[in-house]
Amino acid sequence: MKRNILNRLRPLGQTAINRLGIQPPTSNLQHNIFHSIALSIPSQTVKMTDVGGWSTIESDEGLFTSLIETLGVKNTQFEELISLDPDTIRSLGPVYGVIFLFKWTREASGARAEAPLDGTYDQTATDNNLFFASQTIQNACGTQAILSVILNHDNPPASQPAIELGEELRSFKDFTTGFPPELRGEALSNSEAIRSAHNSFARSSPFADETARPQDDEKGADVYHFIAYTPVNGTLYELDGLQPYPISHGECGTGEFPEKVIEVLQRRIARYPPEETHFNLMAVVRDPRERARDIGDVETLEREERKRAAWQWENTLRRCNFVGFIGEVMKGVVGVKEKDPEGKAYEEWVESAKRETRKKLEMRR
Repeated sequence: MKRNILNRLRPLGQTAINRLGIQPPTSNLQHNIFHSIALSIPSQTVKMTDVGGWSTIESDEGLFTSLIETLGVKNTQFEELISLDPDTIRSLGPVYGVIFLFKWTREASGARAEAPLDGTYDQTATDNNLFFASQTIQNACGTQAILSVILNHDNPPASQPAIELGEELRSFKDFTTGFPPELRGEALSNSEAIRSAHNSFARSSPFADETARPQDDEKGADVYHFIAYTPVNGTLYELDGLQPYPISHGECGTGEFPEKVIEVLQRRIARYPPEETHFNLMAVVRDPRERARDIGDVETLEREERKRAAWQWENTLRRCNFVGFIGEVMKGVVGVKEKDPEGKAYEEWVESAKRETRKKLEMRR
């Protein structure tokens, strides 16, 4: 019965290369490099999407933004926060929530305890249209934390614009409405569309280590976990798929969210040793380009477009394993050396490549 339900979730009908929108090469050298890079993408994409598992993804604002856009979300992006400062969060407004990455320890998390270490379990929260899903599979916590914010703000208070989910996530949310957290987690983990989008942003590895042991067997390995904090129905919720219920941190409107979430985060971080610095915080915000267009802020619009272009380039590199590219470079080096034993042409070729690289870096600034 459950498998029949899960099979209703539609697959993602796009490949990684089609989503990139890379501009065509303008020279023979660029063409050869692009061709070599492109050759390394499809095999890795097939490998990750066909095995049915979830790959590890980085905590990166450009990656998370591209991930939700791949799933059809519009006018929403992520901003990395480098300080626990309410004013910084408020300046990004409207803010729908934050994603917090931390080193997971049983003592600091209080996972599956009778009561959380901070706040209180709200066992009736999902009865009031709060989306909360249990984490049922390894490596899915990043995307699960993202969706914990996104899927709770498609119908926010009048003071805040709604997040446009897109057809895929709208169908997923409508389909899982009324499911208990455990079944929602199963539905999320078995959604081919969401899993494919998630895996398409995993860092590529050209080789499979057949001697690698499952993570559960690795003693002493650091484990990191994503959770979400978001104001829903006038309450600040901590949404952690490893917990049995949403955790309430008290009353909280959208205007109070920056101060209240910082207080909660400070208490959480205080449970770790002073030398622990492995934390990352990202805000889920409205796409600033939208407001920049509305008010004619050309400077902000240009800055944000440059940032988007940099994100696209980084995501392109993240998907590539470069084996084909390196092979072509090595063949070129050997070919030049064979034709010119004294190495003059080779040195000229290297200097030409350096000049082209400097020129591209200057153009991107």
